[in-house]
Amino acid sequence: MTAAGLEGHGTSGVPTLGALTAGQLVRLCDVAGLGLADAYAYATVLIEALGPVAERPLNLPPVYRTYLSDDHTPVEYSLSFLPDGAPALRVLLEPGYPAGGRMDRNGRAGLRLMRDMAQRWNVTTDPLDELEDLFFPPNPQGPLALLCALELRPGGVPRVKVYLNPAARGEERSAETVAEALRRLGHRRASASLPAADGYPFLALDLGDWESPRVKVYLRHDGLAAEEAPALCRMDPGPGPAELEEFVRTATGLDADSSRTGGTTARLTGRPVLTCHSFTGTDGDGPGGFTLHVPVRDYARHDEEAMARAVTLLGRYGMDPAPLLRAAAAVTSRRLEDGVGLIAYLALAHQHGRPPRVTAYVSAEAYEVRPPLGLRPARVATAGGR
Repeated sequence: MTAAGLEGHGTSGVPTLGALTAGQLVRLCDVAGLGLADAYAYATVLIEALGPVAERPLNLPPVYRTYLSDDHTPVEYSLSFLPDGAPALRVLLEPGYPAGGRMDRNGRAGLRLMRDMAQRWNVTTDPLDELEDLFFPPNPQGPLALLCALELRPGGVPRVKVYLNPAARGEERSAETVAEALRRLGHRRASASLPAADGYPFLALDLGDWESPRVKVYLRHDGLAAEEAPALCRMDPGPGPAELEEFVRTATGLDADSSRTGGTTARLTGRPVLTCHSFTGTDGDGPGGFTLHVPVRDYARHDEEAMARAVTLLGRYGMDPAPLLRAAAAVTSRRLEDGVGLIAYLALAHQHGRPPRVTAYVSAEAYEVRPPLGLRPARVATAGGR
């Protein structure tokens, strides 16, 4: 790929999906401290993964309404921050997107692409193969089949992670599917350690060259109150309760006086908070990692407000916010106050033996910018417990 190739247009002269997202990725690689050769190599991987839809002009609608993003762009980015050094850049994509919205075709196409990429990078797909019948049944249900995250590293070989849909055999069987997947992967008592949840949106697998490959279970928590967040953590030892509650408050804009008023509790009624519980081969019965994912885009009026919260959180953990500010400019030229959703999630991750990480998820916005919210973020105060 050449620099000129990143400016590609369709036959109509309109920018294409591949040109837009590849250009964004090259600029984000610069933010993350990756060299130009690596940036072009990863942009080429992205265009190849998009297949024929890479050449689709952006004046045409998305191929289908992918679950991956609000505007149905099949690509999302994230930057994961630590106190020292450049952030780790990841690109999340839907490998079966070119096959459209039929989940059986989408899933099979995604599996083929994942195995092709794994072969290219000498990555084993054994954990994924072990679970194929659970997550790719003949008539899959749910809004997605397979997502893939690539953590981009110097040298052009990424770390690979796949996200699977526990509701593929039916929403009512999600917990059963997760428990069976954990059992097959050697975590026989792991499901018993998980907190109560309102849904199971993902099960994720680290494939290949990870220091400690993880199996990660994502849980959905509808109508969560900030003070309930600490009880969702099952790490031992884990982060302190005050840290988790304060992260939710800061990310959502809840102030300290709004959580309890006259015996009522403020609950988040927009998009729900997610938790992620990670297990490795060295864990005991419980998880060795815990992450809070807060959908900041539903609790901020616009992205300038969301960015301010992200900067506050990064500063609290001794992390430089400058790369995130540069990342926003690398993805869009619009003013932050002119939309909401560029920053989709803010996440706090704890893992045994490692310092905390703060991750910001950044939307590509290829098709649409969500207008600013005219009202205060959606919240409701309800008496008593959940």
